[in-house]
Amino acid sequence: MSRFPHLRQDFAASLVVFLVALPLCVGVAVASGVPAELGLVTGIVGGIVTGLLPGSSLQVSGPAAGLTVLVFEAVSEFGLPALGVIVLAAGLLQLLMGALKLGRWFRAISLSVVEGMLAGIGLVIIAGQLYAAAGLKAPASGLDKILGLPAAAVDAIGSPGAMASLAIGAGTVAVMVGWTKLPKKARTVPGALVAVIVATVVATVFSLPVATVEVNGLIDSLRLPGADALGGLATPALLGTILAFTLIASAESLFSAAAVDRLHDGPRTRYDKELMAQGAGNALCGVLGALPMTAVIVRSSANVAAGARTKASRVLHGVWLLLFAALLPAALALIPLPALAGILVHAGWKLIPFRGVTSLWRAHRGEALILVVTAVAIVVVNMFEGVLIGLALSVIKTAWETSHIKLEVIDKGAGPIQARLSGNATFLRLPKILDSLEALPQDRPVELDTSGLHHLDHACRTALDSWAERHSAADTEPVKFTALVKAASPEPV
Repeated sequence: MSRFPHLRQDFAASLVVFLVALPLCVGVAVASGVPAELGLVTGIVGGIVTGLLPGSSLQVSGPAAGLTVLVFEAVSEFGLPALGVIVLAAGLLQLLMGALKLGRWFRAISLSVVEGMLAGIGLVIIAGQLYAAAGLKAPASGLDKILGLPAAAVDAIGSPGAMASLAIGAGTVAVMVGWTKLPKKARTVPGALVAVIVATVVATVFSLPVATVEVNGLIDSLRLPGADALGGLATPALLGTILAFTLIASAESLFSAAAVDRLHDGPRTRYDKELMAQGAGNALCGVLGALPMTAVIVRSSANVAAGARTKASRVLHGVWLLLFAALLPAALALIPLPALAGILVHAGWKLIPFRGVTSLWRAHRGEALILVVTAVAIVVVNMFEGVLIGLALSVIKTAWETSHIKLEVIDKGAGPIQARLSGNATFLRLPKILDSLEALPQDRPVELDTSGLHHLDHACRTALDSWAERHSAADTEPVKFTALVKAASPEPV
């Protein structure tokens, strides 16, 4: 025991994380349109392989609800055989970015964009899984999923089988929500697992006409990338999907790492190494044809709350998943699909930061707008382009704010008018600067104090010179500049 002083705590924590991960691995796989076993494979790799690697000691990796929409779209467009190629390429890119020490740069992504991305994913997951809960086929696009819900509700009401399926899904959500109200000791067993067990028992005892998980066997579900799938790497659309997987999985993992670091006082995450650990895990998942992985905040927080002290807990949770997949695969065939849909609806709801949007609107309306626009863009367009729109808005907002400038005019009624510029004079605010200066009386001398400027770009310097020449042309004293800074020139970083 001296070599493993925390084995007891880590062993207990690993069982808790296993129980949390099991229904989520299966649910994410089914919602992604792939065999349930592939979700378990990703959970196993995330625990045993990524769990052993350096980076973050208590963060737990596996298939994530945040990538469900992207995986479903990729499988629908390119087919299941291409999924392994996409995940493999994304993993190799993550390894490269980690080796180039780019991991820390993901922390510079606006939090509003990340939260908007998760909110958009949550909305699409909820809408799509409501169809699955009723045993109906969901439309392809996120917007069609939402717009089609009224018609789907009408169809479900007219079908006894759909109503039974909806009852199982709604009951699953109710058990999960109610479980959080119980005393802490009772909540040692995860609510998601309890909800799945209850739904399975009810569906079996009452012989309800609901669909259950299709079991293919662990080995039969593995799909190593073939030559045809590898040949698709020359397709621009496939390359764009790989880039989307890489950026979104990396951002989600590293933001999760930052959140998990706030939950414990142990060793801090080494972001570049964590990115490489995620890359190694995804590369192996790609070789096996499994789902992509990210660090998952639900499993990670459960790991910390259960008292884990070292990475042994997350490795052991992967071992338990492997034993379950190898010894009890038939148990999956008993799980009702609407129960898994209920778990995903609950997970999607938790991705939407309702309270965060309200508080953000009060303090930083621009950031709140970026969050909402990103979420809506993901629903209306797609995941990748929605995130790009959010990033573009974030850059524009930052550029606009950093170009803040103030013009203060002092006119004592006689003598020269004193004008003082302060802030950052860039081309973005040039119209405002010129409008204010050109509004000054043409027949009065002007003293322009620019000592308060932190930055003056070439466009603004040229415009100020031109304005001064025009103002001085009508028999007026030349404009007097005070401490005019030089136009900005590039400086080494």
